[in-house]
Amino acid sequence: MADLDIQISIEDTGWPAEDVLHALGERVLGAAVTYLREEEQQPFPKMPPEVSLVFTDDASIQDINAEWRGKDKPTNVLSFPAFPVKPGQMPGPMLGDIIIARETVEREAQELEKSVYDHLTHLMVHGFLHLLGYDHMKNDEAEIMEGLETRILAVLGLSDPYEGQDLKMEP
Repeated sequence: MADLDIQISIEDTGWPAEDVLHALGERVLGAAVTYLREEEQQPFPKMPPEVSLVFTDDASIQDINAEWRGKDKPTNVLSFPAFPVKPGQMPGPMLGDIIIARETVEREAQELEKSVYDHLTHLMVHGFLHLLGYDHMKNDEAEIMEGLETRILAVLGLSDPYEGQDLKMEP
């Protein structure tokens, strides 16, 4: 039985093929589910919960960001949980949507001197944790969320994306 039912939507021609993104999503989010279930005792439904991965562009994510967050600018990733969940609670059968903007991911990857796939992997994990109720608006929340991100990324063979940085809290 799969850990997740992943639905893919590609809204920008610059992204890799759907099968490549689906395989990446299965690997990354599957590792996150396994880690959270085994190491953090996060409950998950018996049936594989569904998550939607939307791969879009800066213009589309800017519109969404303006409408839903009042921030009229592009961002790297937005998460929309299907149901409100607190960290550690049993999520519903539909987790929600993770929307990722290609140009921002590519630009940030270059600035961070990382591969696009490594940065995309981090953003998938980050967005997935938001679907499970984790946040980073307060220092204590950011510590927990970023710690989980770092440990999940380590399972995937990636280094700590926050090493040497202050906690990431977007106003």
